[in-house]
Amino acid sequence: MSAIHEEFDVDRRPEDVWAYVIDPSHLPEWQLSAVSAEQLDDHPFGLGSRVRVTRHMGRREVPMTMECTEYDPQHSWSVHGIDGPVRGRFHAELTPLDDGRRTHVTMDLDFEGHGIGKLLLPLVVRRQARREMPRNERLLKDKLEQTAA
Repeated sequence: MSAIHEEFDVDRRPEDVWAYVIDPSHLPEWQLSAVSAEQLDDHPFGLGSRVRVTRHMGRREVPMTMECTEYDPQHSWSVHGIDGPVRGRFHAELTPLDDGRRTHVTMDLDFEGHGIGKLLLPLVVRRQARREMPRNERLLKDKLEQTAA
């Protein structure tokens, strides 16, 4: 089990949810700590893709690079931080509901600390992530359901 686990249902088809969440440029729209996100390679997002995400961490803006380590189109993906003192591990799955008219979303998030990051994890990072993740879930759900209307 991950440090943070969230599940929720969205009134959108899985392919619509997939198209939105898999596009790194949307991260700042539904993740409160994300200031910016840009894909670092020129091919469509998928296995091995790298994304530079700048996040608010405490009072600082911290850039980090994430790499896609699992990619099962229309179903699941994982990204893992590859640099910096705090490296996130995120996994998400989409499950069709109601004959594909709605989507169940599962998200798991954990972190590993390197150097000073080992101290930051319990003091700042996990606390901030635990507060933020349910709000991110609501933002994502609202964004997806508003674009359907």
